[in-house]
Amino acid sequence: MSTRRLRSEDYNDYSSTDVTPEGSPPGGMNGFAHPESYQRFGDTNGTTWYQTLIHLLKGNIGTGLLGLPLAVKNAGILLGPVSLLVMGVVAVHCMGILVKCAHHFCYRFQKQFLDYGGAVMYGLESTSITWLRTHAIWGRRVVGLFLIVTQLGFCCVYFVFLADNLRQVVSAANGTTNDCSSNRTVAMTPTMDSRLYMLSLLPFVVLLTFIQNLKVLSVFSMLANVAMLGSLIVIYQYIVRDIPDPSDLPLAAAWKTYPLFFGTAIFSFEGIGVVLPLENKMKNPQQFPVILYVGMTIVTILYISLSVLGYLRFGADIQASITLNLPNCWLYQAVKLLFSFGIFFTYAVQFYVPAEIVIPPLVARVSERWGWLVNLLLRVALVGVTCVLAILIPRLDIVISLVGSMSSSALALIFPPLLEIATFYAEGMHPLVIAKDVAISLFGFVGFVVGTYEALVELAAPTAAVVNTTSAMVQ
Repeated sequence: MSTRRLRSEDYNDYSSTDVTPEGSPPGGMNGFAHPESYQRFGDTNGTTWYQTLIHLLKGNIGTGLLGLPLAVKNAGILLGPVSLLVMGVVAVHCMGILVKCAHHFCYRFQKQFLDYGGAVMYGLESTSITWLRTHAIWGRRVVGLFLIVTQLGFCCVYFVFLADNLRQVVSAANGTTNDCSSNRTVAMTPTMDSRLYMLSLLPFVVLLTFIQNLKVLSVFSMLANVAMLGSLIVIYQYIVRDIPDPSDLPLAAAWKTYPLFFGTAIFSFEGIGVVLPLENKMKNPQQFPVILYVGMTIVTILYISLSVLGYLRFGADIQASITLNLPNCWLYQAVKLLFSFGIFFTYAVQFYVPAEIVIPPLVARVSERWGWLVNLLLRVALVGVTCVLAILIPRLDIVISLVGSMSSSALALIFPPLLEIATFYAEGMHPLVIAKDVAISLFGFVGFVVGTYEALVELAAPTAAVVNTTSAMVQ
């Protein structure tokens, strides 16, 4: 689909509140609409199932994965992985709810596709509460705001991650050896502040975001996936060796640190914002449900295994990103650079969502002659905002937890269950389904409040003045 098509359907047609529901597609509450009852035609120039799977994996496997070992430390060696599994199942279930509700309204109104905000807006219009129906447009606006904050928050984290890892590689360059088995102290060479690294990366990130075609981005995503997969294999082979006695690790950590675990964990399941855009761009959208569940199963297995093994290997010394615990030999320095390469291109995938929300309505206000220039200037401005915010809060672990608790929890856990109730309640829902949806939303809301509070407390603590310290000891 072209950018022009996204602009015309996604922002004009869906803002209309003149249409009234005409009933559900066959299958309704039983899952995704059946292909014979609701036919998604897709785009002949759209992405294939393989390209979509690549984008889905890239949209979820990023800095959050590398921060999960520290998250498990904040939860406990037993409570952490169990909580990760539960949150993974719930997050994927909520992604499925979102796709199902979008299909439901596409069938009702014979739309080619709906975005997250459009689904919520139509969901509010379907309720029996007059006030919600008359203010349904605010559903789209609130979701749009949270999508912008969440996805740009991810982009802020990527700036911090890239700067921290590049800074450590440069600092240890003179002491880097070919021997990865020795356990010795490496003298770190003084280098510029990590915030200057962020500024140095800014022009390259801006140029990357000028690529606006998902099919073109899929090529870079594939390269990034290969680089990150190779890096993960090397990381795994290192952390499974010489695992110390885990008896000293607590099964459950103090409850005060659990909200930090929640924020990092829900941040890691960061893909709900790209679910509908990816499905909307598919050549055969009927394949998307299978792609979603297969892809997220792979993601969840990766999360649990790396987080547990990483915490077992490094224990209390685990850092905000497990790459910062790797030895300072050329092999593991290359791993840091390869993963940074992957994260660099992940920025473009995550940036795509807020760009499609913010830019098209503003470009539509100017003449076609100046539209391309306004488009590029807005992209430069948005990237600049993420860079400035990263410079202001350059603590990787706290930024991850704050973004996860404050915005990811709303999009991934709070909104989808409420959307399901709004969509299907008038047609009859089983009480257990309603109870399930309410429980998930309450869980997300508690995590939102407590997690945001604890992250802000940590950010304001005196230790926050010491930022971007990396370990000089080879583990």
